[in-house]
Amino acid sequence: MPVENATKKDFNKNSFWAYPWGKSITHKGVDIFAKKGTKIRSSVSGLVLYSGKIPVGGKISLIIGPKWRIHYYAHLNKNTTSTLSWVTHKTVIGTVGSTGNAKGKPPHLHYSILTPIPYLHRYDNKSKQGWRKMFYLNPIDYFNKNL
Repeated sequence: MPVENATKKDFNKNSFWAYPWGKSITHKGVDIFAKKGTKIRSSVSGLVLYSGKIPVGGKISLIIGPKWRIHYYAHLNKNTTSTLSWVTHKTVIGTVGSTGNAKGKPPHLHYSILTPIPYLHRYDNKSKQGWRKMFYLNPIDYFNKNL
């Protein structure tokens, strides 16, 4: 769980791949709600590929970790890491906010896990953008089971 002191009450367990979900059509991650400024720690040890700002995600961090999985942290209030730095699961990478397309919404972290290597067994021809499921993993499956 990347958001400090978050519990299962702070996110909707059914939000991964929820449809419809604004311009992105389906929700390819989980939103973890917390007070603005709450610390966010990296979920993995890895290399920060990018720490900066983009239009949709606002202030973000992209971290590549084990199994070449890319961990995407979006809507941060503040980035506290830098591109090409090494982080561990103890490293504070930012704080919860509502930047990008979350402006005006309750503060939260949007967290996604992507894989550049497709998991063919995850292909789904019954849902919107189901082919993309091969590239996205449900972050909730990786949260501490003690939440």
